Amino acid sequence: MKVIDFKDAKCRHCYKCVRNCAVKAIAVENEQARILQDHCINCGHCLEVCPQNAKTFASDLERVQGYLRKGFQTIISIAPSYMGVLDFDKPGQVVDALVKLGFSEVRETAEGAAMVTNEYKKLIREKKMKNIITTCCPSMNDLVEKYYPGCAQYMAPVVSPMIAHGRYIKKLYGNDVKVVFLGPCIAKKQEAVGDERIFGAIDAILTFEELDDWLKEEHIDITDCEEKPFGNPNPEVNRLYPIDGGVIMSVMADGDMNSYHKVQLDGLDNCMELLECMQRGEIENCFVEANVCDGGCVKGPASAKWNTSYVKAKIKVEKDASHQTVSKLPDMNSGELARFFENRSVEEKVPTEEEIQKILKETGKYSQNDELNCGACGYQTCREKAIAVFNEKAENCMCLPYALMQSESMSNVVLDVTPDIILVVDADLRIRECNKRAQELLGVGKEEALQRYIFEFIVADDIKDIFRTKQSVYNVKVKMDQEQLTMRKTMVYIEDMDYVLITFHDITREEKIKEQHYNFKVEAMEIAQKVIDKQMTVAQEIAGLLGETTAETKVTMTKLRDSILEEDDI
Repeated sequence: MKVIDFKDAKCRHCYKCVRNCAVKAIAVENEQARILQDHCINCGHCLEVCPQNAKTFASDLERVQGYLRKGFQTIISIAPSYMGVLDFDKPGQVVDALVKLGFSEVRETAEGAAMVTNEYKKLIREKKMKNIITTCCPSMNDLVEKYYPGCAQYMAPVVSPMIAHGRYIKKLYGNDVKVVFLGPCIAKKQEAVGDERIFGAIDAILTFEELDDWLKEEHIDITDCEEKPFGNPNPEVNRLYPIDGGVIMSVMADGDMNSYHKVQLDGLDNCMELLECMQRGEIENCFVEANVCDGGCVKGPASAKWNTSYVKAKIKVEKDASHQTVSKLPDMNSGELARFFENRSVEEKVPTEEEIQKILKETGKYSQNDELNCGACGYQTCREKAIAVFNEKAENCMCLPYALMQSESMSNVVLDVTPDIILVVDADLRIRECNKRAQELLGVGKEEALQRYIFEFIVADDIKDIFRTKQSVYNVKVKMDQEQLTMRKTMVYIEDMDYVLITFHDITREEKIKEQHYNFKVEAMEIAQKVIDKQMTVAQEIAGLLGETTAETKVTMTKLRDSILEEDDI
């Protein structure tokens, strides 16, 4: 099962999770991050560092609420880190708040820690193990089995306090009872339901963050609750388990055990350094309390919402916890608390040197000088990243210098192929950038152009006005190159840099076409006027001829009429 995963909609190109994942259990596919479950130790660091909150956590809250609605007897096992994380006046108020939510009983996981402490003491007294590593932290357990399997022999063959407590509660109340663990650790979910070797002790996991949301939803304020007793006897010194050194203090509470050198460390980097030393055989006869979270469980990834100060949380835990050993342990034998560890490492494909070089060349790395090892992709070296690409855990586009080079290369291509003249000048009118077309116009190369001033080549009064008014001017028609070229000039003021971007768009051809069209129209008008004038002349001539013939006809017809009248008189 996947305890942690990513949201596609929000995960975009930052690779912060990859950079902060010490075991590189995150793959990037199609520019989206994915958790590699076989590699993941569920430390939750990626949840803490993600700036986009793109991670998702598999919640059991609805399952727990379902147990309560259906009337199951549900007992909650609360991790001792609650003392440094939750806000209360008296510990018993936490019990009352949980009972109000519907839990039939509230017991402290420190009760299970007391059983585990006793098993650790037995191992120390037996002196059979070369080194003993505590097994309370599930992320540490996964780290050993998946990445340092040679150190599995040093893992104490004992279950964690959570598993011990879950088994004890079910032994006490029967297997039908539902046991819910409440704590600050998301890795506990994988331990409880994802490991078949210890499956069945815990039915569901709640984090302190989920509890906080649930209490708000039910309008329950812990500080307003009554004080009620826990269902278990006082676990005494075992309440110290969640702080750094707490396990060692519990083991040594009833006397000094000098057979092993006591070592306490926390933080993933420190744990990995320890295991590397152990694998090389550099460490012997040590009892090691190891926690992946810096500061121990009180700084777990599901407690940071409240615990802004580790020192404050540690003081609260130490203040409320006794340093006395438990007088009477629960009725559990070593067989019921046993657990053994194995090699669960994932073998990755190992590329040949030729395959590595091929991948490196795909991102412009042709020699060692090209391998910047900047770490922006999340991998310490370019070779590590190339191997990750080979194993389909990374993509070439994750290389920031390569992506930048590509971007700059594309920008240069655009600048060089555009037919427009492009120049950038500063407030002193010195040329800061120019493209190839501008160099042709200026008649100098780029190197020389960047050492010259724009007024050495063209009149720059209007550019000075732009710096004075800080107002851009668009599409001004100008003549250049001894009036042979017509340009459309645009000057854009760049406020952030106090530069002016000048572009000249050649419109000479368009202007010539316009001139040709105009001349054609003028010629056509002249021809039309000549035709009109000629027509008028013809019309006048025709009119004149018609006038003469009309007069002659009138005279002739008049004479004809008169002659006819004269004949009638005779």
